[in-house]
Amino acid sequence: MSFILSLDQGTTSSRAILFNRDAEIVAVGQSEFQQFYPKPGWVEHDAAEIWKTQIESAREALKQASASWQDVEAIGITNQRETVVLWDRETSEPIANAIVWQDRRTAEFCDALKAEGKEAWIQEKTGLLLDPYFSATKIKWMLDERPELRARAEAGELAVGTIDSWLIWNLSGGQAHITDVSNACRTLLMDLRTCEWDDALLELFDIPRSILPEIVDSSGKLAETSVDTTEVSIPIAGIVGDQQAALFGQACFEPGMVKNTYGTGCFILINVGTEPAVSKNKLLSTIAWRIDGKTEYALEGSVFIGGALVQWLRDELKIIESASEIEELAGQVEDSGGVTIIPAFSGLGAPYWDPYARGAILGITRGSSRAHIARAALEGIAFQVADVAQVMEEDSGRELESLQADGGASANDILMQIQADLLGVTIRCSQLAETTALGAAFMAGLAVGYWESQESLSALWKESRRFDAKTDVEQRETALRKWRRSIERIRDYDRE
Repeated sequence: MSFILSLDQGTTSSRAILFNRDAEIVAVGQSEFQQFYPKPGWVEHDAAEIWKTQIESAREALKQASASWQDVEAIGITNQRETVVLWDRETSEPIANAIVWQDRRTAEFCDALKAEGKEAWIQEKTGLLLDPYFSATKIKWMLDERPELRARAEAGELAVGTIDSWLIWNLSGGQAHITDVSNACRTLLMDLRTCEWDDALLELFDIPRSILPEIVDSSGKLAETSVDTTEVSIPIAGIVGDQQAALFGQACFEPGMVKNTYGTGCFILINVGTEPAVSKNKLLSTIAWRIDGKTEYALEGSVFIGGALVQWLRDELKIIESASEIEELAGQVEDSGGVTIIPAFSGLGAPYWDPYARGAILGITRGSSRAHIARAALEGIAFQVADVAQVMEEDSGRELESLQADGGASANDILMQIQADLLGVTIRCSQLAETTALGAAFMAGLAVGYWESQESLSALWKESRRFDAKTDVEQRETALRKWRRSIERIRDYDRE
């Protein structure tokens, strides 16, 4: 047998998954790595440790499957986006810790650019908002902090890239410095329409073009591994950022198809076709993927707190002992008894983008119970997704017909039914939870003929459960109006 190896490099762990021709998981290797928080709001990773854990995870997966590198037809890579690594081209050693997507150290610089009126121009060019989340200000900070590094960068001695680029550099023995369009479009340095690094953006952020990777397709024979690393040369044939990978793994190949990953947060993406849709409602316009030179776009909305709300009920309020208990507890009541939970622990994400909002539990009475709070927590997750879905319809000009669900919290039947009721559409849950890794595998497998076409991939996608809306339009709109009144009560709460 032969396999596709998917390298799924996440924020807290590196995973490697072997898939067979039926898109079934054959083996999984996983290794966690350390998180560094040197100052409040700063988040860093050791890039050398990321590489070490990633290659060890791949070897572990092969060992589990009693397979060797010779059995791998191609490698697909999916990764935490926006995190950046700066390294020495000659030694392949990182110059400093990687700066993680969660890091906020460049907030003041972003504020200064906003004060100069640059945000609208940047959004038009890149589809993104001006925020420390994205890569450009992190790279600028690295070069500004140590002037000798800027000199070395301009002399061609250094390379920079997102995590996909870093893994490929190491896999190829330093022969390939590339990134795909789905990762490049998250840097604030790429023109969304030309899919090229933009000179005006490079000048604004003062970043030398010479240190950046070449931008390539998401699927194709993009690079080769070094025999020193993998014993035989293997095509690196798929590269795609994690949320776009989940969209592809959910077989959302047609415009209008939507997926939501119910993880720690929620990431909702809609395929909008071959032309970008620039949002008027603070969603992100992003590239979904590029295959055979054809670029497809997506709109993305991020909810900061999803499954993390259930963890909070478990770890801080002690209402439940394990996350899985919340479904049984919430099922003891028919509704939340008027209780509303807004989980704005670190502000509100899309479509509000309010860093000063804070979480709240509203509507408590003497009759409010643990079960009502549990139910309200599930509703709080679903209401946030509904907020994004509504503006997504407006920005894309497409009406949602169904939503493909994945991620840990999608196993909760009550949450899925609440979501179907609030959206008024059918929720379809994927049988395979690992849709992010599967998306990268699909990209790689298509490139080498392991799978024939996107149509054949659609046939491999399997539905585990579906939930149809049971409420009428009036009930749905009444619930949403109450939710939005509650949101207004916590906006700007922490602003001085």
